Amino acid sequence: MEKAKTRYLRTSDLAKEVGIHPNTVRLYVDWGLLPPVEKSQSGYRLFTERHLECLRLARLVYAEPYPGKHLRSTGKATLMAVVKDDWGGALEKAFQHLSAVRSELTHAETALMLLDHWAEGLPTEPFQNPLSIAEVSILLNVSRDVIRNWERNGLIMIPRNSYNHYRIFGPVEIGRMRVIRMLSQAGYSHMAILRMFIELDGGKKAELHQVLDTPRPGEDVFAASDRWLSTLHGEELRADRIIRFIKDHLESA
Repeated sequence: MEKAKTRYLRTSDLAKEVGIHPNTVRLYVDWGLLPPVEKSQSGYRLFTERHLECLRLARLVYAEPYPGKHLRSTGKATLMAVVKDDWGGALEKAFQHLSAVRSELTHAETALMLLDHWAEGLPTEPFQNPLSIAEVSILLNVSRDVIRNWERNGLIMIPRNSYNHYRIFGPVEIGRMRVIRMLSQAGYSHMAILRMFIELDGGKKAELHQVLDTPRPGEDVFAASDRWLSTLHGEELRADRIIRFIKDHLESA
């Protein structure tokens, strides 16, 4: 039986199929996000259906910026497996990526539990004697510079000793700093935390989760962490779409 002739596609064909500029296709080739491409005698790139499928996945993987280096690396690992034509490995990597996203979500939502506990006025500190910045740095395992940065950014107002003007930290300040630290470690930006504290310090305890995730009108949004929960939920949906795409390919192969 005569071997079927390979159908080649042009750069413009791929670009049109996924709705991007041809130069973007060329960049994906240069960056190694598509399999190696043969060239005709006249120097034109000869793409195949394999390249097109890989490009479709690449657009899913890179349709939006990733919220953090770890999630970017797990997303890219999925695509790199497909570049190697290892679709089974890609499915495994895609599930690992989804797991990483859900782990971030769990961390973010757990931080909100501490916020709720503290916002209700429930105690977090068993002691009453004030501590110095050096003692608080050890207690919370954060540097003194980090504490000063929280103060400069308006996240906390720290009272001073009237005699020597040193910072003094009581249970209220330390409890607030535990919330700041956990929210920061869970991915929330200082802007988001400050937005939430402005509402809370103004006596508004309702819908703190929504406030933390919703920039105010006119507020500049510079990072995904300014609306962290929405970002992670969106990333979870994208991870699901990537998995479905790979499953569809495996079932149709």
